Amino acid sequence: ERTWEVVEFTCGILPEDRPRYLMGMGMPEDIIEGVMRGVDMFDCVLPTRFARTGYLFTPWGTMSIKHARYSRDPNPIDPDCHCYTCRNFSRAYLRHLFLSRELLAYYLNTIHNLHYYLTLIRNIRKALNEGTFQEFRREFYRRRQNEIP
Repeated sequence: ERTWEVVEFTCGILPEDRPRYLMGMGMPEDIIEGVMRGVDMFDCVLPTRFARTGYLFTPWGTMSIKHARYSRDPNPIDPDCHCYTCRNFSRAYLRHLFLSRELLAYYLNTIHNLHYYLTLIRNIRKALNEGTFQEFRREFYRRRQNEIP
């Protein structure tokens, strides 16, 4: 994609001792690809905007809590997530709250999405420090090939 060509070119000419900031690119894939090309900082409203519209981030992709398949689902959004939302609420309850337009739905969805992003960034940082970013990137995309359990 042309965007990544421009990002790669721009990062290549910016001083290495200065932070490289990419505004408005916020999908998890964008963050992975931006980091791969030398971007250090991101600024995006996607985690909160998606939360307000019922879309939740998971390691397998983005799920729509509005989907009827979650109407009786007793599982958390992500069984491996340690956020307040996943530790305390089921997909069915979150769906009910969202479809009822309860304010609590927006709060809980936002808590989850922000936690997902914080975890993603922590894991990216860890992989960079350990020199395993390419393996991390491959695993990230491999997991997203699977259906949301």
